[in-house]
Amino acid sequence: MGTITRSFANNIGTSGILKAGAFNNASLNNVTALNNAIALGNMVLISSQTASDSATVSFTTGIDSTYKEYQFYFIDIHARSDGQAFTFQSSTDSGSNYGITTTSTFFYSKHKENDTVAELSYNTGKDLAQSTSFQQILDLGNGADESGAGQLQLFNPASTTYVKHFIGTGSSYGDDDAEFTSFCAGYFNTTSAINAVRFQMSSGNFDGTILMYGIV
Repeated sequence: MGTITRSFANNIGTSGILKAGAFNNASLNNVTALNNAIALGNMVLISSQTASDSATVSFTTGIDSTYKEYQFYFIDIHARSDGQAFTFQSSTDSGSNYGITTTSTFFYSKHKENDTVAELSYNTGKDLAQSTSFQQILDLGNGADESGAGQLQLFNPASTTYVKHFIGTGSSYGDDDAEFTSFCAGYFNTTSAINAVRFQMSSGNFDGTILMYGIV
């Protein structure tokens, strides 16, 4: 018993916390089962598309009941026309039509490089109220080094019971030499299954990569 006690004591640090050596398996590498209360989410890459002076990028396959959440990541989105918005909409007919009635909120923070502007603002001109317009995520300029990146989450698009919620966030470097951090959220007001999503600028073409993941 004394040997066991001494061995245990040797594995206690000066702060009273057990050292890693006190555990036979100090990582999850070899664990074969976990308690059901521990959630392990996986991201499955479904598809990716690269825009090159493109008017639109549409995901018309792979959005179904397989996953309860879909995430879109957009990287180095670059507007070909200055002062435009990067936007999205959805479809219930595999992309034949985009214009699901949407209600949303939109706010942003802005900070200029010269520190003359630092603000947080709700923008009523970029939210939607039962509108079929495209929802804005980013503000973009067309300077050679100007671009934006971010994420869109779409929840349970295959539901035929509830409306479809979304959350969009993004960071963009645009005109006025400023960082814009954008936040939008809302719902597509339809109980029909959504099976396609389109991205486009408010005007003009764009470059960049968009990836679509399913969340297990």
